[in-house]
Amino acid sequence: MLRTALLLTLLVVAPAIAPAEGSESPEGALQARIIEASNLVIPSVVHIEAIAKVNDRKKQVTGSGFIASADGLILTNHHVVEKAEKVTVTVPDRKRKYPAHIVGTDRQTDLAVLQIEPDAALPAVTFGSSSEVRVGQWVLAIGNPYGLEGTVSFGIVSAKGRNLDVPGVLNDFIQTDAMIDRGSSGGPLVDLEGRVIGINSRGQGRGIGFTIPIDTALAVKAQIDRGGVARGWLGVTMQPLDRELARYFGVPDTTGIVVNSVSKDSPAERAGLRPGDILAKFDDTTVEAEKEEDLGTLQRRVASVEPGQRVTLTVWRDGRWRELEAKIEAQPTVEPDESESDAGFYVQEITESIFRAERLATRDGAYVNFVERGSPANEAGLLPGDVIERVERKPIRKLDDFERAMREVESRRVFLLTTRRGDEIKFLLIDRGATATAGEPAGDTGEAALRPEPPEGP
Repeated sequence: MLRTALLLTLLVVAPAIAPAEGSESPEGALQARIIEASNLVIPSVVHIEAIAKVNDRKKQVTGSGFIASADGLILTNHHVVEKAEKVTVTVPDRKRKYPAHIVGTDRQTDLAVLQIEPDAALPAVTFGSSSEVRVGQWVLAIGNPYGLEGTVSFGIVSAKGRNLDVPGVLNDFIQTDAMIDRGSSGGPLVDLEGRVIGINSRGQGRGIGFTIPIDTALAVKAQIDRGGVARGWLGVTMQPLDRELARYFGVPDTTGIVVNSVSKDSPAERAGLRPGDILAKFDDTTVEAEKEEDLGTLQRRVASVEPGQRVTLTVWRDGRWRELEAKIEAQPTVEPDESESDAGFYVQEITESIFRAERLATRDGAYVNFVERGSPANEAGLLPGDVIERVERKPIRKLDDFERAMREVESRRVFLLTTRRGDEIKFLLIDRGATATAGEPAGDTGEAALRPEPPEGP
């Protein structure tokens, strides 16, 4: 009885697609609606192949996407095309693969915008609004799991506003039990009127998938169209304020978050914010976080502030409330630029995240994130985690300095690196002709890989 009542409610609330002729039962009407919504969207769902270079290896990544405009604009996930050297797109009922240009990406919302040049107009999707999505609403997830193109799964919206503990991701996901398997990333989440309400981002076990709200995706796309994504930055790390901490600090109630650290020369430091402060209000927004996943609400609020705008911070310190004024700045680089050396190592710029995660002594230098086994750099003793401070006599402050200095020594077989390893300075002589002897193990650098970045503070 309950299921029948729910089906009848669906038909009243969402009548845009008429039931197929002869479908008299609620179950038959629902089936007809699913079929028609699927047929509307499947021609717009594309298959994406990317060749990505990670350290010294290349790998193929596959995913999904969908056509956002008839002239070949494609929306997909950042992680589908991350570090891609080549991207191709296969469109349903088109016999060729289209080379794709990456217009822009945003790691923090896991969004990428691609452009292909079709030989004829393409069928674009119709967008809905994620703000109108309701928990319990029926939805379809469409994509290419495991390379199986045009796969449709059916489910409901399980929750909204999910904050996931995923490094570098800033989002309030829609949770669904419609299956999102490997290869479905980037495909659309669709309501039963055939409108796209989200971009499928990740699955987490059977029946648990997470989708980027389409309102968020379109807002980020608009910023990419204008030349880049700009977010506000305060410069703090934080932890939830649970009841025990609230009692200890003497906070009148459990509203607020605990400030763990304040970045040097940040808006927070200039405003007078200190570690141990309880931040209870950000401008007109009350700050509440009793669990780690609640912290994302403040992170998104700070990120939404236009750089240059002033905000009022209400904090609890030493038994009384205080008001501080902060001028929000543009968020520092989240995804570091990388440079490859012909001596068998890679370096990254030192972002705020790397500086904090690795507890580096300075932000100056080039951070070594990968050393190839058996390479000249490996033979010289260079390790992942080292910070290059000089190449020969050239001081290295930024990645550009490193690249210029390496061009100056490109004709030399031997050159000197000055590196910092913890509190120690190392002088490493790199001999481009040196490699590990056949049959002998290379130096103990471990299986060097890209180190994941922690979540960026607001």
